[in-house]
Amino acid sequence: MSIRSFSKMHGLGNDFIVLNALQQPFDWPRARICALADRHSGIGFDQLLIIEPAPDAAHDYAYRIYNADGSEVEHCGNGARCFGKYLRDHSLHPLDRPLRVAIKRGSITIAYVGTDSDGSEQYRVDMGEPDFTPFTPAQTERLYQPVSAAGETLEMGIVSMGNPHAVCVVDDVATAPVAAVGAALQQHPLFPAAVNAGFMQIRDRRHIRLRVYERGAGETQACGTGACAAVAVGIMRGLLDREVQVELPRGNLTIQWQGTGQPLYMTGPAATVYHGELAG
Repeated sequence: MSIRSFSKMHGLGNDFIVLNALQQPFDWPRARICALADRHSGIGFDQLLIIEPAPDAAHDYAYRIYNADGSEVEHCGNGARCFGKYLRDHSLHPLDRPLRVAIKRGSITIAYVGTDSDGSEQYRVDMGEPDFTPFTPAQTERLYQPVSAAGETLEMGIVSMGNPHAVCVVDDVATAPVAAVGAALQQHPLFPAAVNAGFMQIRDRRHIRLRVYERGAGETQACGTGACAAVAVGIMRGLLDREVQVELPRGNLTIQWQGTGQPLYMTGPAATVYHGELAG
């Protein structure tokens, strides 16, 4: 029996389809994921989210993520909020307490925190502590490094939120070379597993604007782990306060981090677009 029911969801325009694989294993080939991700002949999505049984007693569920190109990735912040909403909407968990979820590398905690002024449901995710350990031996321990790509040399903060990010500060995100540099960085030797490229404009110490080129998906309307990475880099450089509003093309996320040794928290909306059945 194949998995047929799905939900189309989004977090600030970063869109997903969510599949319930609690009763049967998820074993789709990469080609099928790519076909469904096509926005003309498929459903269209940035990522595919898979709900699976918990691996042990310390977790409530497990969570797997695939990009539109069919590659499995480690983490997705906007997807985590949609994961929580899916469980709540389908009466799989009331989220009357924080939910512990196993991901590809480690765990996250998801909490429902109510609705905001426009009625949208808000979820808070413990994203873990940012990791500034270099990804490859070729990198130094410096927080910021000059990286050359697509004819540009940018000072990039390199950090992991469970997945790899390179973040640069720009004067104006509207004119930042997001597509060219983001695509070129996917082949850069510093990032053997490719990288999510963030372009951050600092409005003030509590407010940034952000665009992100996601590996395996291209530029997306929002990137939760990218927002976390940008704020973490800004805080470590002394440019930002401990709580920051991140302005993305479709809305805002709130990022809070008290610094080294502490978890970083992301709060933002999750929405359901529709439910459907797959043919075949």
